[in-house]
Amino acid sequence: MYMETGNQTATSKFILLGLSEDVDLQPLLFGLFLYMYLVCVIGNLLIILAISSDSHLHTPMYFFLSNLSFTDIYFTSTTVPKMLVNIQTQSKDITYEGCLTQMYFFMLFAGLDDLLLTVMAYDRFVAICHPLHYTVIMNPRFCSILLLLSWLICLTYSLLQTLMVWRVSFCKEIEIPHFFCELAQILKLACSDTLANNILQYFVTSLLGVIPLTGILFSYSRIVSSIMGISSIRGKYKVFSTCGSHLSVISLFYGAGLGVYLTSGTNQPSRKGSVASVMYTVVTPMLNPFIYSLRNRDIKEALRRFFSRA
Repeated sequence: MYMETGNQTATSKFILLGLSEDVDLQPLLFGLFLYMYLVCVIGNLLIILAISSDSHLHTPMYFFLSNLSFTDIYFTSTTVPKMLVNIQTQSKDITYEGCLTQMYFFMLFAGLDDLLLTVMAYDRFVAICHPLHYTVIMNPRFCSILLLLSWLICLTYSLLQTLMVWRVSFCKEIEIPHFFCELAQILKLACSDTLANNILQYFVTSLLGVIPLTGILFSYSRIVSSIMGISSIRGKYKVFSTCGSHLSVISLFYGAGLGVYLTSGTNQPSRKGSVASVMYTVVTPMLNPFIYSLRNRDIKEALRRFFSRA
């Protein structure tokens, strides 16, 4: 289990303590998270199928929405399946390599979620504030560049974070008080100096938190200014209703993300931190398809046509 190297200790596995150590609670947790995971995957798959099968939805807004649904599926899949396996097998082990792999993909898809929501805010800004130039600005080539750039940024910073953790040595205390391998919790188990890791972590978190949020706030400040210039109340509502679903998803994502950030900094992880992580990694991706489909007539119509052809 341990490999001694001088006065440092390298470990071949970690122990994920999960959400609760109560044995009687495990079947309930398994059923609940299996249900939420299936709803998340099926719901987001339906969004992707509806958009890809309906030519009327082949627009920039729905292009980014389908990519958001794709990202949400994989974001949830980085953590929940492993937790379900651990509950079912009554094993809390995860290999060192498996832990770093999970951490890498978690950061990758969390970052993609963040950047895609920012790009979608920009899309709404162009559509509402510059409607006559919308098709020229948000052309397929530019949309592909925005998506590719988002992937490159997230791939780079996730790889950099993972490589920085790879150089860290760990103590014999290898219990992670979480249901997945979170960077902040892993670094707390380190025996070697983690100053460089912490600086990089706070820098990247601030960069990927502040800049996208600033972009979203700027986009919606311009949108609100544009809407205020419309004299008709019905016209104002019609224009702003196109942003309702996106605003709801942003509120969920950043609200849960802030909860995770605030609780990850504490020395003793609490149940509040676990709840915030569940909201961030499972509940928000699960609710996104409902938010977009319930408030979107085009999605509902596309789903109806898809099932009528099936």
